[in-house]
Amino acid sequence: MKTPANSSSSDVSRRTFVKGSAAGLAAIPVLDSMSAVSAGGFHHSVRDEVKVGLIGCGGRGSGAANNALSADPRARLVAMGDAFPDRIDQSLNGLMRSGVKDQVTVGDDQKFSGFDAYKQVIDESDVVLLAATPHFRPRHLRAAIEAGKHVFCEKPIAVDAPGVRSVMETSELARQKGLSLVSGLCYRYDEPKQELMKRVHDGAVGTPIALECTYNTGGLWHRGREESWSEMEYQIRNWLYFTWLSGDHIAEQSIHSLDKILWAMQDEPPVKCTASGGRISRTEEKYGNVYDHFNTVFEWANGVKLFHSCRQLQGADANVSDFVYGDKGIAAIQSHAITGQNEWRWRGRSASMYQREHDALFASIREGEPINNGDYMCKATMMAILGRMAAYTGKTLTWEQALNSQEDLTPPAYAWGDAPKVEIARPGITQFV
Repeated sequence: MKTPANSSSSDVSRRTFVKGSAAGLAAIPVLDSMSAVSAGGFHHSVRDEVKVGLIGCGGRGSGAANNALSADPRARLVAMGDAFPDRIDQSLNGLMRSGVKDQVTVGDDQKFSGFDAYKQVIDESDVVLLAATPHFRPRHLRAAIEAGKHVFCEKPIAVDAPGVRSVMETSELARQKGLSLVSGLCYRYDEPKQELMKRVHDGAVGTPIALECTYNTGGLWHRGREESWSEMEYQIRNWLYFTWLSGDHIAEQSIHSLDKILWAMQDEPPVKCTASGGRISRTEEKYGNVYDHFNTVFEWANGVKLFHSCRQLQGADANVSDFVYGDKGIAAIQSHAITGQNEWRWRGRSASMYQREHDALFASIREGEPINNGDYMCKATMMAILGRMAAYTGKTLTWEQALNSQEDLTPPAYAWGDAPKVEIARPGITQFV
């Protein structure tokens, strides 16, 4: 399959990623009702409305729309797009029963479906919420930024290395244009974790010796199959279970754990990864070609290792946790606590991290101070893809190898017919590309 024209085929240095964006670490600014000018320059009065468009109308997209409208009383949801019209209607019906219903002005002529729906939503909007299936994220983001729109971009930002390279370029374009690009890696906007990370970076646990993170959950939804669906429709409606659409659950779900560790390491990416994984429970055809468990070991240039595991096994114990083990103490990131020489625990109350990221986005627009989370959202996604590649192939892979991979999961065509062939990776047999 061809590499997209907007992806770089030249070697990409690991150093490209070393200097991370600090957006999200600082306290989230509160919206000032007297602010008059946005970063994009399309608002000149506090009475102006902000036109919001939603691309991807599933549960996460609907939640993002609710958060966006709650972030600014002048925000209006004016357009919605999804591959399927029934998903738009379900989302719209839910929003019309919510507390932001008066800010929803989507008429029948502002509902767009199909593979090109994103183009029409972008045309209608000032701020675009990207919450469609992850495979399409690089294409959607590029179109929104080229059109001069501010963006909330869900995770992961791509499912393969060409997609990550594309988003790296688009993130830089957003920076050049003075547009805000806020990531759906929501833990970066969680106040207790911000406070803990400040302490970790200030040396509260000393020098990191080892790292650990776990994202073990049960199974997720499956929408079944209907006779009227083509294979392409079936796969997209059940996108979680197809690597070309989701990136597998290490990228779609456990990326949150990897991102928290990356954050603790001040956004310095690992140099290599060794991994294993497979399918021991979800072996039926309906589960496509994703794994149900991964175990990965990432290593940094200074020798520090991350021991990471994730699984989606129905009936098994759940565990979502992450730790930094230092020579002066231990930071329990998910629990917001530090033990050892500098003991600390978060004891306050905090607002929803989902809301805080949208509050930050709209404040940046009104105050003309763009946020760009492109650096860390690309790194976290690439880290997850590195882990998946290492597990799928059974090979120890470096960051440079993974980032410069030519494996492009783009299908031959976007049409309601055939879909990519379902092939399950077999470590030791599946080749790294």
